[in-house]
Amino acid sequence: MSNANFVDFVKIFCRSGNGGGGSAHLLREKFNPKGGPDGGDGGRGGHVIIRGNEQLWTLLHLKYSRHVFASGGESGGSSLKTGASGKDAVIEVPLGTVAKDAEKEEALFEITEHGEEKVLISGGRGGLGNDHFKSATNQTPRYAQPGEPGDEGWFILELKLLADVGLVGFPNAGKSTLLSAMSAARPKIADYPFTTLVPNLGIVKYRDNRSFVMADIPGIIEGASEGKGLGHRFLRHIERNAMLLFMVPADSNDIREDYNILLGELQKYNPELLDKKRLLVITKSDLIDEELREEIIQDLPEVRCHFISAIANIGLVRLNDIIWNMLNS
Repeated sequence: MSNANFVDFVKIFCRSGNGGGGSAHLLREKFNPKGGPDGGDGGRGGHVIIRGNEQLWTLLHLKYSRHVFASGGESGGSSLKTGASGKDAVIEVPLGTVAKDAEKEEALFEITEHGEEKVLISGGRGGLGNDHFKSATNQTPRYAQPGEPGDEGWFILELKLLADVGLVGFPNAGKSTLLSAMSAARPKIADYPFTTLVPNLGIVKYRDNRSFVMADIPGIIEGASEGKGLGHRFLRHIERNAMLLFMVPADSNDIREDYNILLGELQKYNPELLDKKRLLVITKSDLIDEELREEIIQDLPEVRCHFISAIANIGLVRLNDIIWNMLNS
């Protein structure tokens, strides 16, 4: 899917349906010309509902359909007939979508399972028919309750990718190359920074038909937590990953410092990210000899590390084992 087709943030206007009015009908029959009230209740207005769909992975389908309206309920009828409820408006979204109130910027709920439904706006209640208002002193009420109006407002739908492993690193650290080497995903790869402008997902096959999902997140730069570079736009995708792979190339001037900068940006954005399992992967290790590798090891931070080269296919099988064991430990 092209970069232009990946949409992870939309603002939509939604309106639920009005409730139908109750009926003030009085029973009139040939042999009962002065029957009592028999007005039915009005139907409720349609809800606006958010539903999870595992076949979707972007909010692209909502980019040009930002106004969602549910229909109103029908009025009650004679013989205590209740009016039909309004048709619900269902918005299907990918798993990991968070719904927010656009005005208050407060999270309302998130969708994480296929077929899961949440009501974004409830439809108006139907009005009561005149049958509900009869009494000993008022046996023929000629009035009924009107339906309640629906609600409306602006809402934000924000996607956070669901993946087992998130690749974290500076631009051009080899994240996309690793994803393409370990899965069938084919992200754009080039020798210049910010080649990856949208997250890419790949399914990594493991032994005995097992697998896990890996996400290539666009490169992070120092100050990303303050909005620099791609900033907050893609840092949120890391929140849903069970494990983080910090990727630093072997030809970096200071691997420890690069790792600390990446870790610091995540901490500033959301301190809870530091509770996730972490693995430091030294990429492009085919560029260094054994002697230089030993020198690098002496100065690495106190975190589990592994050397790989996606181009030369060095250390990838072992990396698969490490990731699987960490995910299931």
